[in-house]
Amino acid sequence: MRALVLGRGKSGEASAALLRSCGYAVDFVDGYDLVVASPGLPVKSELQLGCEELKRRGWKLLAVTGSKGKSSVVKIVADAIGGVPCGNYGRPVTDLVSERPGWAVVEVSSFQLETTTLAPDTFEAAAILNLQEDHLDRHGSVEVYHGLKRKLLTMAKREIGPASPESDSPLWTGSYFDNEILAGNAAMAVELMRVAGLDDVTVAKAFRNFTPLPHRMNLIAEINGVRYIDDSKATSLAALIAGVKMASSGNRTIEQSNNRTVLLIAGGLPKGDDPKSALPTLTERVKKVYLIGQCAEVFHAAWKGVVDCEICGTMDKAVEHVAREAENGETVLLSPGTASFDQFKSFGERGEVFARLVKEKEKQR
Repeated sequence: MRALVLGRGKSGEASAALLRSCGYAVDFVDGYDLVVASPGLPVKSELQLGCEELKRRGWKLLAVTGSKGKSSVVKIVADAIGGVPCGNYGRPVTDLVSERPGWAVVEVSSFQLETTTLAPDTFEAAAILNLQEDHLDRHGSVEVYHGLKRKLLTMAKREIGPASPESDSPLWTGSYFDNEILAGNAAMAVELMRVAGLDDVTVAKAFRNFTPLPHRMNLIAEINGVRYIDDSKATSLAALIAGVKMASSGNRTIEQSNNRTVLLIAGGLPKGDDPKSALPTLTERVKKVYLIGQCAEVFHAAWKGVVDCEICGTMDKAVEHVAREAENGETVLLSPGTASFDQFKSFGERGEVFARLVKEKEKQR
């Protein structure tokens, strides 16, 4: 038997190892911009290959998808139940097959779901955190993108979400999730933990002990009363909107007088979503936008009518200008709303460059 693995990243290598253990001779193909498969050729995703094998070997699986906050939910649930975070975040699913069976908490992307079909009892539960506008450059329409997300629910014994936050003494009070954007995700994380048998005391402890992932609303520094926050993982306009709301909801001035106190660094490689979708949030909460990257001109044209916009082009220029103009009580937020690949290798590198430039400013004060 022979198998062809497309792509030689972590998932590809883990898939090849599993296939070889099953008796396949494995070939790799890498570096192509487009792959066309004949209708007669059996194709399955690394996600499908791994989940089928984990289920066969006695693992219990939980699944999480959505447009915003997937990785954080996967992390807190996995930490709480002693499970393994895997899939689109964490380890490749196929990498787990040689280990003793336990709980696998799988982050599932729309890309993975394009070539995944699994039995309806594969996951003990599956959660859709939220459905916003993203990846239109890949999927072509919101309807196709949302349809792929909902496909996950056909593979689970139980469906969870989207949910409204609990109103009475929520278990995540005071945690990273205690805000208007992530409280709904927290509610669904609670339900996933309960599926795995956790009581509320253990759930509350998990929220208290949670450490946020890098480049997700991380406070880098506070300089002369100005907070600098790295939200480089915000690679869609929906995520940018969420980041602005999170940054401003922690500011008492915003809550009391609705003043704009967020200074936003945005821009990069666009993903096909409509920049005008951000206009209400920019109007209400952003004082000025500093634009970088390939889509700077497009964002400027869409936003200049409601908020002061400056085309900076590069991150160093944006940080230089915003640091000169920010005032005590304001928040400087890197929440690009785009992919990073026009100027950086990844959203991680983009956030690291921002943090380095901010730290240099901190040393100069």
